[in-house]
Amino acid sequence: QVQLVQSGGASVQAGGSLQLSCTPSGGNYFALMAWFRQAPGKQREGVASHYQIQRLHTQDTYYSDSVKGRFNVSRDDAKNTLYLHMNDLKPEDSATYYCAGGSRRAGSPPGNWRLAPEEYNYWGRGTPVTVSS
Repeated sequence: QVQLVQSGGASVQAGGSLQLSCTPSGGNYFALMAWFRQAPGKQREGVASHYQIQRLHTQDTYYSDSVKGRFNVSRDDAKNTLYLHMNDLKPEDSATYYCAGGSRRAGSPPGNWRLAPEEYNYWGRGTPVTVSS
């Protein structure tokens, strides 16, 4: 059973920064991975995705409008770890953050579908982020 191991959640003040990380267990690799978040009483929202073709050394990223310019998604191949670097955090960024992987459409052209929860088969357990004003 593939697990996505997350770390990095914390409580910060508005304007601060945090970094989340996500590592697939057992050396499993997913070309397409993404970050989602879910606040209490709200639907799970796609935040950022990262698609990589290792043999071609190419990658592309996709962000929701709500975080574009503030959040950055990256991947460390040596550690097989996905990161979400969050800057200029706002109280409305408070949520439980989940990483996901295992989309069957990983090689398809980029689009909003990369931020749709139903596209992913494997999920981390979530890590809380609280931003106070």
